[in-house]
Amino acid sequence: MKRTHLTAVALGLVVLTGAGLFVYAGESNKMSPEFRKQFIDNFQRTSLNTTPGDAMMLRILVEASGAKRGVEVGTASGFGAINMGIAFERTAGHLWTFDIDPKAVQETQENLRKVGLEKVVTCVEGDALKTLQDVQGPIDFVFIDAVKRDYLKYLKILEPKLKVGAVVVADNVIKSARAMKDYLDYVQTSPDYDTVLIRASMEKDDGMTISYKIK
Repeated sequence: MKRTHLTAVALGLVVLTGAGLFVYAGESNKMSPEFRKQFIDNFQRTSLNTTPGDAMMLRILVEASGAKRGVEVGTASGFGAINMGIAFERTAGHLWTFDIDPKAVQETQENLRKVGLEKVVTCVEGDALKTLQDVQGPIDFVFIDAVKRDYLKYLKILEPKLKVGAVVVADNVIKSARAMKDYLDYVQTSPDYDTVLIRASMEKDDGMTISYKIK
């Protein structure tokens, strides 16, 4: 009886240990480059999401600049946030992403958990014109992709918190140029910024401005 009991205990430990290893392996897998690439490749994007080319450009900009504290205005379902989150994970930084739509925030949070980035990216629900005021500086990376006519308003809220060398990226600056004319005029003429318009992707036949804060 004793031998049988010991055998049962030993088998139980093996099963528990195996289960633990399985859970651990699952947690590790969702943080692996291979799993994340597959997740991103299979991501069900909508018209509100950034394109793969633009998202990769954002990831490269974050990592190349060594950004530590980033802000995204306009989350959608988190495709851009995931790509930037990977870069912020590498720089030991953090991204705060803002969206007014509760469903978008919930979906983004779920997607971030699936790739193990929930501790790197924080989703904030609410009107960015109000919630951005609570962001603590210094901020060294900004991506704006929300209400086009409000781009300059978003920037003006964040501007006092931007550090020298911060990078500010704005999306849809070709097709929505008229709606954001005040923003484009500002970043393209202000002595505080160097600004360039680029197309990292032709999928939407649109472009982005990248502005570097000089002082």
